[in-house]
Amino acid sequence: MKISVIGTGYVGLVSGTCFAEMGNHVICVDNNPDKLAKLQNAEVTIYEPGLDIIFYRNIAKKRLEFTDDLKYAVKNTEVVFLCLPTPQGGDGAADLRYVLGIADDIGKIMKEENISDYKVIVNKSTVPVGTAQLVEERIKKHGINNFDVVSNPEFLREGFAVEDFMKPDRIVYGTDSPKASEIMKALYEPFVRQGNPIIEMNTASSEVTKYAANSYLAMRITFMNELANFCEKVGANVDLVRKGMGTDSRIGKRFLFPGIGYGGSCFPKDVVALMKTAKDYDSELKILTIVDQVNDTQKEVLVNKVLNHFNGDIKGKHFAVWGLAFKPNTDDMREAPSIIIINKLIEHGATVAAYDPAAHETSEYYFKDKIRYAENEYDTLTAADALLVLTEWNEFRNPNFDVLKTELKQPLIFDGRNIFSHEKMKELNFTYYSIGRTPIISE
Repeated sequence: MKISVIGTGYVGLVSGTCFAEMGNHVICVDNNPDKLAKLQNAEVTIYEPGLDIIFYRNIAKKRLEFTDDLKYAVKNTEVVFLCLPTPQGGDGAADLRYVLGIADDIGKIMKEENISDYKVIVNKSTVPVGTAQLVEERIKKHGINNFDVVSNPEFLREGFAVEDFMKPDRIVYGTDSPKASEIMKALYEPFVRQGNPIIEMNTASSEVTKYAANSYLAMRITFMNELANFCEKVGANVDLVRKGMGTDSRIGKRFLFPGIGYGGSCFPKDVVALMKTAKDYDSELKILTIVDQVNDTQKEVLVNKVLNHFNGDIKGKHFAVWGLAFKPNTDDMREAPSIIIINKLIEHGATVAAYDPAAHETSEYYFKDKIRYAENEYDTLTAADALLVLTEWNEFRNPNFDVLKTELKQPLIFDGRNIFSHEKMKELNFTYYSIGRTPIISE
């Protein structure tokens, strides 16, 4: 099948590459000249494990190409995926200017080029309910009718996106067109050969499904964060509570790990966008208002632990930070708790040396020269008053604790992701603060 993908951000590049891997010919379109030059030179522009292998393979097989020529892509493909940014606007709503702008361009191109071939226009971007109808209206205003609009939300986890795309739990798409539905089924059937479902619904239901899924997961995370704070107050261990909860088949084990708040490109933005849409329709989702507020508060929990330990005064203190990305296996720092935490430390007069396996370049955008960027995790420790763990990268889980004791001014760790064993920290005589577990104070 001939496919075009408009936008080569995280979703667009993964989608286009994975579609090509299944034998489709894919034209990816982007108007950023620097990014486009890298892609045309076979350079992967995002950090995503496993993407580079299939990226190189499909370029070599000439199934994957990159251009800034939208007209060329629309003329030569039957399915057009819109993988465009929908940033949060000032009122919390998703900004649809890019999605609707491209829809308008597609209508103009089809009219000017007198394109009679049927097209399926697919909203892959995360968009509020009613967007499919808006896209359809934008194209139809040019007198174009030989197309259908489909809503096809993505459910990709950063760090596991290739696996999620190639072996999805489910495929969801919304359309009222039998013709478009058959094309979507044909496109996705190779990805669900093990029997996972392709779920067809109307466009409004499909649009709501993505926001509902992300908001529900954000709610689970937030509940566990609040529960962890409660556990500390009453002397309970949230890790044991989590295990006791997770073995209940009605609850399950996933998204029950407490920490320092969720971040990334999806959960924060999608929660706020769904809240805004619900208010617009006079159907306020009050629980999400609390989720959003609690998540903002949770990002400061570790800073408060640091301040309490140092009696409110950290001026002149120096801290080592392990992890900057909002989660492991990505370089994405959008809404990352590390941004709030590090800036708060600096506001209180502290200095920071930080290391992240993937987000070094990204972090320079957020911190400029306000912190020192270390070459590895141990390089952060020199003369540090304490270590803060902000991202649960695997390489941080079993460090050389003898080196930590030697390099740190004192054996003091603030673990925002609970990656270290409570018992081991006690055995090694570290002063250790974590989330939802009783602090350990070394002698």
